[in-house]
Amino acid sequence: MWRSPAFRANLRRRVVVSNLLHPTVHSQVSCHETLISTLRPDASLFRFSNSWVSKKSEFYQRNTFFSSSAFESCQDSPSESPIAEADEAAEDFDFSSTSTFDENDMFASSEYESGDSIFEEGADSDEGIEVVKENDPDRVESLLSLLQSRGTVTGSVVSHFEEMDLILNEEFVLKVLGTPCVPAENLISFARWALQKLDFKVTTRVVGSLVSTICQENSKRDAYTLWDFVNEIGEKKGLVSTESLNELIGQFSRLGKGKAAFDVFNKFEDFGCLLNAESYYFTIEVLCKRSFYDWAFLACEKMLEADKLPAIERVGKIISYLCKGDRAKEAHLVYLYAKDKKIYPPRSSIDFLICSLSRNKRTGKGTEQELDKELDKETVSLALEMLNDYPGVDRKSAIKPFSSVLKKLCWIQDVGRAKRLLLEMIDAGPPPGNSSFNYVINGLTKAGEMDEALKITEMMKTRGLKPDVYTYSVIMSGYARDGAMEEACKIYDEAKKKHSKLAPVTYHTLIRGFCRLEQFDKAVDILGEMKQYGVQPSHDEYNKLIKSICLKSLDWEAAEKLQDQMGENGLILNGRTRALISAVKELTEGDLEVSSPV
Repeated sequence: MWRSPAFRANLRRRVVVSNLLHPTVHSQVSCHETLISTLRPDASLFRFSNSWVSKKSEFYQRNTFFSSSAFESCQDSPSESPIAEADEAAEDFDFSSTSTFDENDMFASSEYESGDSIFEEGADSDEGIEVVKENDPDRVESLLSLLQSRGTVTGSVVSHFEEMDLILNEEFVLKVLGTPCVPAENLISFARWALQKLDFKVTTRVVGSLVSTICQENSKRDAYTLWDFVNEIGEKKGLVSTESLNELIGQFSRLGKGKAAFDVFNKFEDFGCLLNAESYYFTIEVLCKRSFYDWAFLACEKMLEADKLPAIERVGKIISYLCKGDRAKEAHLVYLYAKDKKIYPPRSSIDFLICSLSRNKRTGKGTEQELDKELDKETVSLALEMLNDYPGVDRKSAIKPFSSVLKKLCWIQDVGRAKRLLLEMIDAGPPPGNSSFNYVINGLTKAGEMDEALKITEMMKTRGLKPDVYTYSVIMSGYARDGAMEEACKIYDEAKKKHSKLAPVTYHTLIRGFCRLEQFDKAVDILGEMKQYGVQPSHDEYNKLIKSICLKSLDWEAAEKLQDQMGENGLILNGRTRALISAVKELTEGDLEVSSPV
């Protein structure tokens, strides 16, 4: 394209400038049309005055020219060929010769005799190009140095911004905000100052860039300062986007600031932003991590009302978060809503939810907590319904959730449903193990249905399972509770044949049963058998048996023998029980003295 020799010489000397120094050119006509118009043989467009030549030195010192990108875009236009020919014709132009620009020259024009040039900033906008503006490189360098400084600036940084007399536009501000190694407080100060300038309009892109830049650093102070600034401009509709608020919630989540994240969540409507699935998920996540479960469920309710469920994996995490906070019923609501939408959370989350619904619910505080049986019945019914949602493949391996429901049904003494569930597991899976059978056997014995308990035991054997010590102990306990010690001893004999070592609870069950019937000699014999089967009697066993003998039979001699056995086993009887033996002995001997003849 045609260029003046001065302009071409200046282009050769210029270096690649920073992105911050690119000027903004506003053109009212296309670059192609402007260049073609300069090649017209009209003398008014091609003549230069001597006054322009007189400013030749000033021309070399000027920093404000068209950017290289502007000329490159012009060179790529379809008019490249004719412009190139004109450029080649000017190759022999001698710029050093001032005689070239005489008054009779064919390029002279009275239109430029005033000293103006089409390359100067004061060019007439009617020619198709407005004022070309760019910031002084030295001022830009000073701005970056000022922003990257921390605690070394005297006075307010805003006053330094004013002194620089910078030209603000969106691209320039975005590049400044993207400058590395700038403290967050300086970026916010620059953004707040730019917001107050009348010739610059803050946009959503600027706010978003500021939020993204500051959220890259894990600083609590910077996060709160940024939130204060967003709060200031948030009322101006359209300046804050949903994505920016989500980034803030995510930042507070990483910092563990649940209350601050919830404050951001509640400001969406005030800022004219729409909550999306990520907004709800990030808020619920941080609130659950900080144990604000009531607020988390409020966010869940809004999420369900707005029909903004996140991805399947995140739905599963929300269910797990609520279950960890003992909010199984609330988690079940999320599960039902997802199910209606044909969204099925991961298997692990469903298992966790069923097990959580099967936990024992307690009311009260501290040691005064009591089981809430009514709530237990409600939650276990929900868990029982969920078991039917397992597909055939997953059902075969879902032994843990099925067992938890089975245990809970037996705990609330709903043995009928427990037995039916056990039979369903035998028919359709998952195959029940020893623990599942033991839960039902225990429930039946507590309900006094010993015949049914024995039937379940036989069913257990037919499936290739071996009744363990717990199974025998449970059945013995049921018989001992009813005073049927003969049947209990039969089970005891069977247990000794099947297992070489029994549990302390097995002997404790028999000893307690014989003591209820005041058959203390048999109770003492069972205590003696414990060592033979590898079970060491504990202090509790001796203590309870001695108390029973003293209080019910007044047999202080048998009590003293047991006390001596304790000493041989390295056990020491507590003082209160020793005192009880002495009192019974004195009482018995006193009665004998009174009853004996003088």
